Amino acid sequence: MSTSSQTVRVNLAERSYGIEIGSGNIEHVGRLVCALGKVSHAVVITDENVQEPHAVRVAESLTNELIEVDIVAVEPGEASKSIDMAAGLWQGMLELGADRKTLVVAAGGGVVGDLAGFIAATYARGLRFFQVPTSLLAMVDSSVGGKVGINLPEAKNMVGAFLQPIGVLVDTDTLATLPPREYRAGLGEVVKYGVILDAQLFDYLEANVAGLLERDRDVLIHVIARCCRLKADVVERDEREETGLRAVLNYGHTFAHALEALGGYGELLHGEAVSIGMLCASRLAERLGRVDAKFTRRQHELLAALGLPVEPPEVDRERILSTMMHDKKVAHGRLRFVLPSKMGRVELVGDVDPADVRAVLA
Repeated sequence: MSTSSQTVRVNLAERSYGIEIGSGNIEHVGRLVCALGKVSHAVVITDENVQEPHAVRVAESLTNELIEVDIVAVEPGEASKSIDMAAGLWQGMLELGADRKTLVVAAGGGVVGDLAGFIAATYARGLRFFQVPTSLLAMVDSSVGGKVGINLPEAKNMVGAFLQPIGVLVDTDTLATLPPREYRAGLGEVVKYGVILDAQLFDYLEANVAGLLERDRDVLIHVIARCCRLKADVVERDEREETGLRAVLNYGHTFAHALEALGGYGELLHGEAVSIGMLCASRLAERLGRVDAKFTRRQHELLAALGLPVEPPEVDRERILSTMMHDKKVAHGRLRFVLPSKMGRVELVGDVDPADVRAVLA
C-alpha cells in the first residue's frame, strides 16, 4: 500500500465511518470489511465495464476472508438508475438468498454507488452497505454522505434514501482504467469543492493542472482526501439536507441536472454538465452583483485547462427553465440557486427572476 495513504473520518454518531484512500489498496477490502463486523454473505453490485478487473478483485478479497460472494453486473450508464433496474435487482437479491445479514458492496462509479445503495436501503428494509468507488467523480462526491437513489424519466435522483455506508475504500490505481472523458468529468466535481468551500484547494488545482491530467498518484490522493474531508464536514452538520447547509454541494447542479435530463442522461456526463452549470451559476451571480467577471473567468480557465466543456449545448431556454422547476431546491414554485459570493463561499439564493436565468443561458 502507498505510504501516502490517508483516512478521512465521517463523524455521524453510530453511523460514523472511515474513507480509506490510497493506491494499490483494493486487495485489502475484505480485511477492512471484516474489521467492521461479521459478514458471511456479500453481493457485489457493479457494471459490465468495471466487473473486470476491479469488481472481481473486490470479490476475491472478500472470498479470501471466507465470505460467500455473488457478483451482479448491470449495464453501464445513467439509464441503469431506473425503477425497472431496481426491481430486477430486488428480484435478483431474493434469488441469491440475500437476507438481513447480507452486505451490499458497490464497486464502480457514481451510478453503481447510487443504485447499489438504493437496493441496500430498500431490500429487506435495509442492509449494510460498503462503497468501493472506481471513478474520480464517485471518489470525491457520490460515495460520501449516504445519498442513494434512482431517476424518474423526468427528474434525476427523485426516488431515494439516506443510507450511510459502513465504510469506503478508494484505490486511486483503479483510475488508470477510467476512459479520459470519464476521468475529466470527475475533475468538474473537484473544481466545485474549491469554489464552494476552499479557496486554497482552488489555488492548488490551478497550480497542478498537469499532475491532475497525468493522474499523478500523490496529487490525486491529496485532492481526493481534501474533497472527501470538505464533503464530510458538510454532511456531519446537515446529514439529511434539512438545514439548507448541504445544498451548497449542489453548486452548478440546478443547471446541470436540467441539461442532463434534456439530453436524456446520455449526451453529457454528470461532471461535464456540472462544469457548464457552474459557469452558468457564476454568470448568474455576476449578473446579480455578487461576484465580478474575473471570478467567473478563473473558473472558465481552470475548467477549460482540465478539458471540460464550458459552453451549454444548443437547447431551448424555455425547456431548460421548465425542467429546472423539477429541481429539489425549488420552493413554492420559485427557483433557488447556489451562488458564489467569493472564492470558497457560496449561499442558497431564493426568488431568482427567470429573466436573469434566461439571460445567462443566452
